Parts: sequence; structure tokens; C-alpha cells
Amino acid sequence: MTDFRAEKSKLIEALQEGGISDESVLSAIADTPRELFIPETFKNHAYENSALPIDRGQTISQPLVVAKMTEALEVHNRHKVLEIGTGSGYQAYILSKLCRRLFTIERHRLLMQQAEKRFQSLRAYNITTMRGDGGRGWPEQAPFERIMVTAAAEDIPPVLIDQLTVGGIMIVPIGAVEDHQDLLKVTKTESGIDVEDMGPVRFVPLVSGLPTGG
Repeated sequence: MTDFRAEKSKLIEALQEGGISDESVLSAIADTPRELFIPETFKNHAYENSALPIDRGQTISQPLVVAKMTEALEVHNRHKVLEIGTGSGYQAYILSKLCRRLFTIERHRLLMQQAEKRFQSLRAYNITTMRGDGGRGWPEQAPFERIMVTAAAEDIPPVLIDQLTVGGIMIVPIGAVEDHQDLLKVTKTESGIDVEDMGPVRFVPLVSGLPTGG
């Protein structure tokens, strides 16, 4: 088995240089074996600060983006969190180390099954998975204190705002085209929402419905 300790240390340094200062977030990322969440072909690139391809035309996000989104979500160990877009399960596993319960939705059956096996092998027992349309959220488990969306929506999804507690935070990439997206931090208030633009990002689109054949 390859020893990635040196590469992991360099990645944590890169995240700190990139502005990540929350020690709990840095610790969660340091404790997460990213090599387990990517295809065998790319294992040697596991701790590079770059996005990598996974199955079904999806990607595992750049670690700096994962760290930035996680830090902005301000997750506490009493929070119930919803993630839209499980993908490889990397972001979900990091969040699970910071929150009380994590609920994650994936539309691709293969990705869901792969992620579930990883969660089981890592004994991440506070993660609950569902194959479904992420744009609909998970009303049966709502409300959530935090919501993270890992695919770009055309606009802030009102359905997800409805499933957020007052005072809750949602991190969501917004933009209809891949080369013009912004990461938004949305805080639900008594009278509506407050929105903070966190800068440009690039994510796969948030697609409604389920793919045929999984």
C-alpha cells in the first residue's frame, strides 16, 4: 500500500496557503484517505490540489474547493446536514466527521453504490444515503441546519431553502454554463435569505430526474 503521508502534508500546507484556517476542517481533510475515493488510474494524483474524473462523467472536486465550501458551511457536531450530489463520497465523508448526521443524495446508482461501500469500509455510520433527484431535497428528513450542493444550479433552489432551518446555511454553486458559475453562501433569515458571493467555481450541472439505467 502506498504511503501518502508526505503528499498529504503538502496538500494541507497548500490549503492553508489558499486561505483555509479552520483547524477542524483541516483535520477532517487530513484524516480522510482521498485515495480511496478515486479510480485506481488516478491514485498517484490523490493528494494533488486538483479535480479528478470519476465514473459517470462526474468529478471529485479540487481539495481547496472542498475545504472552502466546508469551512463556509460552518458545520457543528450537533448539526443535521444535507448534501446534494454524493459523487465519490469524498465531500460527504469529510462533512460526516464534522456533523451529527449527514444525509446525501445521488442520482447515479453506480456512484451511490460505490460511495456506500466506501462509507461502510470507513465505518462512517452517521451517513444516510438515497438515490434520488437532488433538486427535490429530502423533505422526509427536513429541516436541516446545513445544506451543501455539489452541482451547479441555474438559480438558488427554493425547494432547498424551504428545507433549511431559520439561521441555517446553504452553500451552492450557481450558473447555467460551466465557465460562468459563482459559489454562493445562502443564510436563511426570518424574512428571507442573505446571500454572499464567494467567487467563481466550476461544477457539473445540477440535473433533475434520474438517469435511465442507473
